[in-house]
Amino acid sequence: MGILNEKVAVLLPCYNEELTIGKVIDDFKKELPNADIYVYDNNSKDKTFEIAKEHGAIVRKEMRQGKGNVVRSMFADIDADYYLMVDGDDTYPAEYCHEILDVLRNKEANMVIGDRLSNGTYTEENKRNFHDFGNSLVRNTIN
Repeated sequence: MGILNEKVAVLLPCYNEELTIGKVIDDFKKELPNADIYVYDNNSKDKTFEIAKEHGAIVRKEMRQGKGNVVRSMFADIDADYYLMVDGDDTYPAEYCHEILDVLRNKEANMVIGDRLSNGTYTEENKRNFHDFGNSLVRNTIN
């Protein structure tokens, strides 16, 4: 299978991402013009669904609340050779998708996990109340 024949799906689970979802979709369309970009809206109270449609994503609703439900639905519904799951909050720069796909294409790994913490910009970009506390709690629990 060549790069031209492969099917890449960009998966964007979203909840209230109206401020950033349009840019995220546009950035991935620019970097991966042949990819299918899916937005799964998880009962957003804002205009995430409408904005994602306006920017050309394939938009679906997941009525069962919670990211785990969204992720299960995405992988059950979508068939692709490669999946890139990215948050809709614009904290994963689209331009790095090529490096990730190259690792997968070269069979150096079956899965690649991006790191949005080590360059120090994530905490500056995400100033929501208790966001850092929640991330630390989950990370420490898992560790």
